[in-house]
Amino acid sequence: MTRRGAELLRSELNRLKNEERPRISAAIAEARSHGDLSENAEYDAARHSQGLVEARIRDIEAKLANAQSVDPKLVDAEGRCVFGATVDIESDGERATWQIVGEDEADIKAGRISYSSPIGKALIGKESGEIVNVQTPGGVKRYEILDVRYE
Repeated sequence: MTRRGAELLRSELNRLKNEERPRISAAIAEARSHGDLSENAEYDAARHSQGLVEARIRDIEAKLANAQSVDPKLVDAEGRCVFGATVDIESDGERATWQIVGEDEADIKAGRISYSSPIGKALIGKESGEIVNVQTPGGVKRYEILDVRYE
């Protein structure tokens, strides 16, 4: 993952541990104070939320422990599209700029596409001036790579 992606995950992890966990613990304590837990919907909802938060915490911790952080500025792939590269493309007269990132960082509206997406897979290994054809739900799209940068 990129350094930016790792920082975003660390930030989410910090929020979950320091804000969500205590909030849910307080909700569980409040629900317990109402008495009978067998028919207490508040307690069940709080416990369900607790399970979701704990699962997400474990997921993020595992990703961070197994991830290799990549700084795109330090990548020199001799003009090829690689993980972390920023790519200017043109398709049907429309230009776009995308950075190829990990799945957790992908956000098409922010110009970040996953390396495992159909477009990401098609771009990896290609250079400026090359044409790639990508099978999309709307049919085959043709993209011309205008520039590849590492920023």
